[in-house]
Amino acid sequence: MRQSPPPIAYLLPNLFTAASIFTGFYTIALALEGSFDTAAWFIFLALIFDGLDGRVARMTNTASHFGVEFDSLADIVAFGVAPALLLYLYVGESYGRIGIVVSALFIIFGAVRLARFNVTTSRIEPSVFIGLPIPTAAIMISIAVLLLDRYKEFEVLKVAVLPLGILLSILMVSNIRYPSFKKMNFKTFHFIRFLIALIVVAMGIFIYPIEALAVLAAGYLLYGPLRASFYLLRRMIHRG
Repeated sequence: MRQSPPPIAYLLPNLFTAASIFTGFYTIALALEGSFDTAAWFIFLALIFDGLDGRVARMTNTASHFGVEFDSLADIVAFGVAPALLLYLYVGESYGRIGIVVSALFIIFGAVRLARFNVTTSRIEPSVFIGLPIPTAAIMISIAVLLLDRYKEFEVLKVAVLPLGILLSILMVSNIRYPSFKKMNFKTFHFIRFLIALIVVAMGIFIYPIEALAVLAAGYLLYGPLRASFYLLRRMIHRG
């Protein structure tokens, strides 16, 4: 008979969730101060905390309904409100009501994405996500800010961040499928190939952190629409 974990064990994963909320709030504070690049990096930190809480809960067998709801609320703060405010203060404020609408849509559609995920999934982690995960959308906003801050000669492209926000919002509530890495079976991987790929990616991030992260995030973002287009084209060919 499996022994249930002590009550204090349930505290650990929820502490990581609380850290994600705090990091999201600090991102907002930094954005209000005009420290946009630092605020963007703190969204990455929130992503780390968000990834740790679920894994710690599964490792310690302390997953709970409270933890799931707490995590969902944390996501709307760290990956909904924080990046939306960063988007608005960084570029949207200069475009009046358009900037307000785009930033608000990011939060609203992000909340819809989270609500749909909560009501359509059980305790078992899904093998795919329906719609772009809200943390990925938040990371894309962060990367756009970091790239434009690094390459100031392309600051004229700043306005393109608003259409990016609209695209991300639509992808979050779409039916496009994205891979979930939570149920990856590492036993089926070719160890040497996986190790080599991991080393190459790590070296790329070490040398060009922003650019490498941008390539990885863009690859994941484009995977869904390209996969959907491929299957749509294949069905049209078979029908023809």
